[in-house]
Amino acid sequence: MTTLTVNGEAREISAPARTHLADALREHCGLTGTHLGCEQGVCGACTVLVDGVPMRSCLIYAHEAAGMEVTTIEGLDEDPVAAALRDAFNRHHALQCGYCTPGMMVTARDIVTRLGAVDEDRIRAELAGNLCRCTGYRGIVRAIAEVAATRPALPAPPPRPAAAPPASPPPVAAAPAAALTNRLEHAETLALSPDAAWTILSDPARAVACLPGAKLLHREGEAIAGEIRVALGPLAARFAGEGTLRLDAATRTGVLRGRGAEGANAAEGEVTWRVAPEGEGSRLHLDIAWRLTGPLAQFSRPALVRGLVAGLAGDFARNLEGAARGEAPPPAPGLWSLLRRLLRGWFSGRA
Repeated sequence: MTTLTVNGEAREISAPARTHLADALREHCGLTGTHLGCEQGVCGACTVLVDGVPMRSCLIYAHEAAGMEVTTIEGLDEDPVAAALRDAFNRHHALQCGYCTPGMMVTARDIVTRLGAVDEDRIRAELAGNLCRCTGYRGIVRAIAEVAATRPALPAPPPRPAAAPPASPPPVAAAPAAALTNRLEHAETLALSPDAAWTILSDPARAVACLPGAKLLHREGEAIAGEIRVALGPLAARFAGEGTLRLDAATRTGVLRGRGAEGANAAEGEVTWRVAPEGEGSRLHLDIAWRLTGPLAQFSRPALVRGLVAGLAGDFARNLEGAARGEAPPPAPGLWSLLRRLLRGWFSGRA
């Protein structure tokens, strides 16, 4: 067990000794703003601040950062220098695909706070360890130079608490075991009475069959195991996992929490559903939270995932009505169905 201080919060990380700080931040803290590129300390995408100094988080083991202050790009949300840089990056078109941007921003903040107003040649030299595959360096350099010329005032650092006696160190509050970093609330109108809808939703086998590609493998009490398959053209992924299911007939509410894996990728989530009367039918309320880890998380975009999840939620509602009519379970989603959902999520995220 390794204790880290990340963005001012104590975290207890249970990971092998050879776990890099970058992997610990992404997969154990859910801080996916730290991007992984070359994993050899060359590209700078994974740059974070360690005790205020920029450092490649792929080149330091998590346990080596114990006792140090680690600040990721998420920890700079309220930082005035980072805020000025975000505004300047936007105005100078200093980002394109955005993959290098978190590490670039961390280094840019260090340049501004450490050097102040400097010429563009010095800025380019300081940025030598941060690579932009889109070659957007001119906008990046101009943005940093503009902010460096004014150097916004930094807030005074909070006072450090007095060290506790070695014989009785204070207990460290562990972070939640599964901090779910994405959340979506969704509602669907059902042409079913609340009791008819709950009859299916309270039967795990029938409810799971309404989700395309999902399959219930085992249930014993609150413990449940299953899998979901998704096909995208010639590519197919299968996530198998276990979880817990709790049902409350009095409020027509269910809560499913589980975790699944497929190769190096893993997904963890919680779904809460509730059925309420609405007119002559009912309203299905869904609260979905999830967290992705592994390579899949590096390429996912929240708006796209939300669009896909919302599309699946809509399919689930329609299939629930079909199940009440005795219709057969639907097949897994195909290529064009998934592409439509992804595009819907993309455009809704840009609206």
